[in-house]
Amino acid sequence: MVAFAMDKTSMATVTSGLSQDRSPRIQVAGLTKRFPGVTAVDGVSFSVYPGELFGFLGPNGAGKTTTINMLIGLARPDAGTIRIDGLESTRRPKSVQHLIGVVPDASNLYPELTGRDNLAFCAALYGMGKRERHDRAAELLETFGLAEAADRKFATYSRGMKRKLTIAAGIIHNPAILFLDEPTTGIDVASARQIRQLIAGLHHAGTTIFLTTHYIEEAERLCERIAFIVAGRIVRLDTVDNLLQPVRGRHRLQLTVPGADDALRERLAVAFAPLEFQSLTGGQVHVESTQPISVGPLVRFLEEQGVEVLEARRLRPSLEDVFVQVTGLEADVMRKERGGG
Repeated sequence: MVAFAMDKTSMATVTSGLSQDRSPRIQVAGLTKRFPGVTAVDGVSFSVYPGELFGFLGPNGAGKTTTINMLIGLARPDAGTIRIDGLESTRRPKSVQHLIGVVPDASNLYPELTGRDNLAFCAALYGMGKRERHDRAAELLETFGLAEAADRKFATYSRGMKRKLTIAAGIIHNPAILFLDEPTTGIDVASARQIRQLIAGLHHAGTTIFLTTHYIEEAERLCERIAFIVAGRIVRLDTVDNLLQPVRGRHRLQLTVPGADDALRERLAVAFAPLEFQSLTGGQVHVESTQPISVGPLVRFLEEQGVEVLEARRLRPSLEDVFVQVTGLEADVMRKERGGG
């Protein structure tokens, strides 16, 4: 389905990763935004380089949407500076509107217009001529798998279809930089997979993408560099490869054991001293070690304790482990937000 060209030149290494000899597409320094009783964004600084897919990862309320709203000119910062493609846009956001595309967390399209008419209207806002906007709308409707629904009202679209058309509207003018705010929140699994493929296609075609998400696996799968943001502050920023380095070489096992509790974890810790155990809600015990973990002795020990083991599953070390270590937040905090905006 994805029809974007796959000819992007290979990315150079970025700070702690990306090359220093290329000017950033987005450069932010000391960005701060306060609301009554809360500092939503607190002195945030980062750069995004040409062709990079940069992720902002954090729970709801961390400051992701506030940051993106300042970057696109919907909110004025209380302090700090923003440069887009070298242009100082902190106080003059309209000066960079032609360079950027925006996909907000909630659709901003018109329910009474058809999919085709919504795209044509957005194209007209960027000064595209009638023939050009008609052709571009048709191209995107085909690329996003929406051609058959082109002449249906937007209000009749499913959530996934609405999300895809909103992304199409955000790139109608072929922007150099695309801001995506929680693009897959609240949609079905199949549509989320299609949208991730579309994002990957845009990235490989050379679009610079700033992505906010609270889906850890989505950030790990799509992004080159990721900033962890918690309570308005960036607590870690690095390439995905560097972020994963501390958990490489760790072996992890998940045991599903009805009634697992701290007492059971303590018995396991005494019997298998070199291993690390963590009991979780839902009858699960996580086992970690720097050495390979033998499942048999663990299962036999639990059975001798009169405990039934329903499942023993090896786990791949992931960005989730790093996120928990760096932020102190359990990954469950993020998972509970999957249905929310």
